[in-house]
Amino acid sequence: MTSSARPLAVVTGASSGIGAASARHLARAGFEVICAARRLDRIEALAKEIDGRAVQCDVTSAEDVAALTAAVGGNLQVLLNNAGGAFGLEPVAEADLDAWRQMYEVNVIAVAAVTKSLLPALIAGQGTIIVMGSTAGQVAYEGGGGYVAAKHGAKAVVDTLRLELYDQPVRVTEIAPGMVQSEGFALTRFKGDQAKADAVYAGVREPLTADDIADIVTYVATRPAHVNLDRITVRPRAQAAQHKLHRHP
Repeated sequence: MTSSARPLAVVTGASSGIGAASARHLARAGFEVICAARRLDRIEALAKEIDGRAVQCDVTSAEDVAALTAAVGGNLQVLLNNAGGAFGLEPVAEADLDAWRQMYEVNVIAVAAVTKSLLPALIAGQGTIIVMGSTAGQVAYEGGGGYVAAKHGAKAVVDTLRLELYDQPVRVTEIAPGMVQSEGFALTRFKGDQAKADAVYAGVREPLTADDIADIVTYVATRPAHVNLDRITVRPRAQAAQHKLHRHP
């Protein structure tokens, strides 16, 4: 299948974890995937592997978002707003407000910026907008204040978009994972502290994986055009709720 014959998907945060897995799954489903992320070496290798394209993009940079939009052109079928992250686990009383601003910028403002810029192409392509949310956008937990606030903000963006685009041929979905053991998430939250990152998953025999979420991304993207999955909450079986987690000794 030639590049021009394939529907087009954009995946932000494609250099690792859920983003990289989603790019691979979408490519296997027949999409040409534009892999967008800051780490150019990683996305170039991924794009070569899946016969896609690499576009270096910091989603918090207006110039990078404009360059991504130019690379997409006038027709787009899938936008996966996956870039995001959590920084720190301090209580509100000890909040690093710079980290809070960073979380809001990447999890909320960047989702709005990328979606706004690519929306004309998505309308032309009768596309699907998928935002990678979190169960943190549904239920608060101690130490998660900044991330919880940001993911609640992302959820609000999704719900507002769906209302505003009701008369357009564009679907809007949020995927809200619980515990996912993916490359880099916990390490980023704890500034590279491997012991703290490992402790998050200690005793949990089967947390979700990046491939589990990527499989859902592809399912959403390949539904018939009249079917919209508003929100999918997915947790490992071991996690009955945000605070109810089965850990083996």
